[in-house]
Amino acid sequence: QVQVVESGGGLVQAGGSLRLSCAASGNRFMFNTMAWYRQAPGKQRELVATITRLGSTNYADSVKGRFTISRGGAENTADLQMNNLEPGDTAVYYCSGNLLGNDYWGQGTRVTVSS
Repeated sequence: QVQVVESGGGLVQAGGSLRLSCAASGNRFMFNTMAWYRQAPGKQRELVATITRLGSTNYADSVKGRFTISRGGAENTADLQMNNLEPGDTAVYYCSGNLLGNDYWGQGTRVTVSS
């Protein structure tokens, strides 16, 4: 059974940085795409960033220039470096991996940015 686990969330002041990590286990193959989403209180889940197995990346306009997604050192891992954080970045951040048409999700890690 595939399991996805996020870590690295926490409380930070505006202008600060956090690094989120995601690791999947239980799958024999490499995810085609890994992604980070977020869901703020009272809002729908939104896509933050994606990275393909070849390393191509894509970002939401709201985080371009501030967030960087990268594949981790091990297979099926992905990090999200978040710099210059804003109160509007406060949300639960979720990692997902896509494999053979199926999406696998973690339980999320909370990020709170204080002003």
